[in-house]
Amino acid sequence: MSKKKRKKKKQQKGSSSLAIIVILIIAAFAVTTCSRKITGDKPLSPAKPASSAKKSSHKKSITTRTHTFLLAEDFESGSKTNYNSGDVELSSGTWKFKDAVTGNLEEDHKTGGQALRIRGSGMAGMKFDITVKGTVTVTLKYAGYGTDQTGAWELWASVNHGQSYFRAGDPVSVTSGILKTAAFTAKSTGTIRFEIRKTDAGNSRINFDVFRVTAGGKEIPVKPVEKPAGGDDDNMLLGNPSDAGESLVMANNYLMDKGYYVLSYNRDKGAPNWVSWHISRKDLGKMARANDFRPDADIPGSWYQVSQASYMGSGFDRGHNCPSGDRTATRAANESTFLMTNMIPQAPNHNQHLWKNLEEYTRELVMKGNEVYVIMGSYGSGGTGSRGLARTIDGRKVTVPDHIWKILVVLPEGNNDLQRISKSTRIIAVNTPNKNDVNARWSAYLTSVEEIEKATRYRLLDKIPQVVRQELVKKIDTGQQMYR
Repeated sequence: MSKKKRKKKKQQKGSSSLAIIVILIIAAFAVTTCSRKITGDKPLSPAKPASSAKKSSHKKSITTRTHTFLLAEDFESGSKTNYNSGDVELSSGTWKFKDAVTGNLEEDHKTGGQALRIRGSGMAGMKFDITVKGTVTVTLKYAGYGTDQTGAWELWASVNHGQSYFRAGDPVSVTSGILKTAAFTAKSTGTIRFEIRKTDAGNSRINFDVFRVTAGGKEIPVKPVEKPAGGDDDNMLLGNPSDAGESLVMANNYLMDKGYYVLSYNRDKGAPNWVSWHISRKDLGKMARANDFRPDADIPGSWYQVSQASYMGSGFDRGHNCPSGDRTATRAANESTFLMTNMIPQAPNHNQHLWKNLEEYTRELVMKGNEVYVIMGSYGSGGTGSRGLARTIDGRKVTVPDHIWKILVVLPEGNNDLQRISKSTRIIAVNTPNKNDVNARWSAYLTSVEEIEKATRYRLLDKIPQVVRQELVKKIDTGQQMYR
């Protein structure tokens, strides 16, 4: 081989070695860079695009979370410093406060500048609805105020614009002054609103904060309330006096089950034909009178809606059929009695003296170990109130009855009520004129069930076995007990 050829071959070999070295260096660099990315080391060159991407992702997550809140209330805006009942404008809308304030003291356990504080049997509730289609999750923080470390509260919901409420989830016990979070679920196909209710009725105070309503969540099934065997305690155990039905064609005999009583509503009279309920010691508690007269949202939309103002200036009271005093075990029970479908135009003295005495006597019977089935109704037109005789009020939309009646079936506490009713069962039946000058002693108006049937054309107590019923409907209470 010539000297020139050997030199050229040596150069080619050197070039190949150099190329191999370069390739190895590049490969090593790639491995190192890859390793740094995997282990999170700082990259060799600035990575502004990556930083921008991270910031954008953060904004998106916040926006997503905010949009899932159907309601967010921190009780930071709005102020109420006395415990009188009243409305408060908060950031989420108007809330009703009863024995409740916005607290900003050091003793108020809170996440910001102030929190909700409730005492006694108070509450705080939304006076507005939020739109819901399905299940929602509600979370809120709670703690005993200051050193108050005992108490109990519940969350209640309404899907009919506040006309009636149901409890969401289980009651919550307060055992410390440290903020804890409670979670609930509720379901609606239209709208929903909530109330926070303190239920222990004690002297302690409870703080609430960070109230959130979020779409979705696994619904917690509500345990059905089991009724005693044989239909005991059912509000219509003794029958349906007028064969009322839930069809709209029965506008003047429209059956409505309000949970705590059942009634036959008369659209043309703007009042019930009759109301039926059961009362026992479990219905009597410490709940104060709600006094929140209001329209019944369950009235068909095309019917005239009687309101709390319909009786104003008429000379007649908004007279309860099922009394407030018979439903004091829970707030929901008491509030149900203030629906206007439970009211009749009642002469003031009749309502406040004669009828009050009979209602109180009924509860006395219960507290002495009895349970009572009650049916009350009215008929005719033309009562005499504080402003004289009137056949209708509210622009002729509400009829004033001329007679008001009531039947009490009194049983010792027990089970299998229908089977226990016998010919010796005590029946108290009264039929009274709706006049302002009535005798305050209800015993002056004692009558028989049979006589009330003749006046109303109803068939009363028709679920009682016929052989027993035919004797009971003729009985007039003998007055063995002291009457008022």
